[in-house]
Amino acid sequence: MRNARKRAEFADRDELVDSEVPAAVVCAHCGDADCPGCLHEQTRSGVVAVVAWERPGASAWSRLWATARASTFDAERFFESLPDGPVAPALRFAVVCELMASTAVALTALVPLCVVAPGWVKHLLLDAGGAVARLAAAGIPAVAGLLVVAHAAHGWALDLGARRSGAPAATTRALRFGLYAAGWDLVVGPLGALVVGVKQGLRAAWTIVGLGIGLPTRSARAFVRGCYRLDGKGAEGALRASYVAAILATAVGAAGAIAAAAYLLLL
Repeated sequence: MRNARKRAEFADRDELVDSEVPAAVVCAHCGDADCPGCLHEQTRSGVVAVVAWERPGASAWSRLWATARASTFDAERFFESLPDGPVAPALRFAVVCELMASTAVALTALVPLCVVAPGWVKHLLLDAGGAVARLAAAGIPAVAGLLVVAHAAHGWALDLGARRSGAPAATTRALRFGLYAAGWDLVVGPLGALVVGVKQGLRAAWTIVGLGIGLPTRSARAFVRGCYRLDGKGAEGALRASYVAAILATAVGAAGAIAAAAYLLLL
């Protein structure tokens, strides 16, 4: 009896210890118990902030690059868990990304021209500097705007196709998908390669060359799976609609940009 009583006391004591000391909580993303939130940071309102661009505290460039990198290198997880929210932050992100990406491409294109035809480039800049400046001032924002519209159309068409497949509407969330997908153009480009090369070395920068292959399809499938719970054949209708909308938006926008560029050169 005495031994049974002692065992009962020890059992009660163990239950008390277990109830007073909670289990260790670790970050689901990196496994660190001291992590402040990592990819899935929880705000005071209780809303999980998956998008680094929408988190306060860090510099604009840090938030921009972290979001663009996540949308490209970790695209499937990023877009599958992308939450609903306001469109304005996503629109600002897309505009900044496309302006930077378009400017980087334009500057990069000058390098081989300066090597192959330095005399022509000198003539272009000195004798036709005004026309070139007008073209750059209008052309780069026009190209950036075209790409933003194409990304937004991609997201909107995903929502349209998903609704036709029987899923409930999530238009705002789909627009956020399209606009945050503009991070692809920043990372898979000259500026992205430069940043990755400086941060991670030339070998990592070289991997960007093949990073964009299949990236839109993988990202769209992940988003449709996470947002609409559509997968496999159920997602095909949404994907087809997004492809058609993106192609049409790009074609119409490109025609307008070419017409505007020709008009500026003739002024």
